[in-house]
Amino acid sequence: MTAQAATAARARSRTGGPKDDGPKIVEHLAGWTLVVVIAMLVTQLGLL
Repeated sequence: MTAQAATAARARSRTGGPKDDGPKIVEHLAGWTLVVVIAMLVTQLGLL
């Protein structure tokens, strides 16, 4: 196998990431939940 063929083989295999198919609504809700939790923590600690 040449170096070029090895590079092409690696480029085809995916290791995951933002393009993975999945329930995007769960990811969206988890992100907003994290935002709310951080906002409550900041408020409780009196940092705002």
